[in-house]
Amino acid sequence: MTNSGGWITHPQRVWLRKAFFQIHLWTGVGIGLYVVMISLTGAVLIYRSELRQYFDPQPQVVRISGPRLSAAELVTATQRIFPDGSVAVWTDPEEPTHAVTMSVASAETGRQQFLFDPYSGEYLGHALPWGWRLTTWLLDLHDNLLTGETGRIVNGIGAVLLTMLAVTGAVIWWPGLGSWRRSVLVDWGENWRRLTWTLHSVLGIWTLLFTLIWGITGIYLAFPGLFTTVVDYLQPFDEESFDPRVGDNVLYWFTRLHFGRFGGWFTKVIWTLVGLVPPVMFVTGLLMWWNRVIRPKRA
Repeated sequence: MTNSGGWITHPQRVWLRKAFFQIHLWTGVGIGLYVVMISLTGAVLIYRSELRQYFDPQPQVVRISGPRLSAAELVTATQRIFPDGSVAVWTDPEEPTHAVTMSVASAETGRQQFLFDPYSGEYLGHALPWGWRLTTWLLDLHDNLLTGETGRIVNGIGAVLLTMLAVTGAVIWWPGLGSWRRSVLVDWGENWRRLTWTLHSVLGIWTLLFTLIWGITGIYLAFPGLFTTVVDYLQPFDEESFDPRVGDNVLYWFTRLHFGRFGGWFTKVIWTLVGLVPPVMFVTGLLMWWNRVIRPKRA
């Protein structure tokens, strides 16, 4: 019996399935927490436009209490609060009752903006609301793991491993031609060990397409040059043509697919719900790993 023919009818007998199981098991254990973090932050960031609009900073009103401070005096007042930062006037509002925004740059925190009373020099707090800053922080965590280009490369590797998890998981899930219909539903009457396996496999197969989309588009977002090179090779750029290339349209949709930027609220809700599945997959997968690998060693 060949591997391909045997896998279609009796996959449990094929050695390749057993190899894929080991790859899936240890890859999942290795990157499980990472995938949970990426999926949860991604589920939140689907709404980042709405969050930033909600937390859009509004001008802070101050009381005119005397003559307006000069730019040099405002810099001095800011340096008293941030002695180690490089200070400059960021915005000088036209409205006399609006606070002035001062820019402070440091090696530790980068460039940030803070509000000051233009009449008294009083420090009024961060220029951006906490919700705006949290959204920006989550975006940096999701895109770059808070470490710039290095984090983006790590994310690209993580996306490759996520794609591999999806493919190996689909191979493991396949029960054979005669049983596949029963393998897309959960039997809640099973014992907890069997139910753990069923939940893991059923959720995995129902969300397989989404996982593949996120994995492949995640690779693109981390290594766009690889994809544009392929597009240039398959369809060289024609300076005389104004029509977009098919490959360019595909890459344009990669970003929209990754963050669900199409179809309005319906797509956002679906992307969010599916984004909550990986934590369940991680917990059920961890339980299976414990029962299969750790528990026998402790017995």
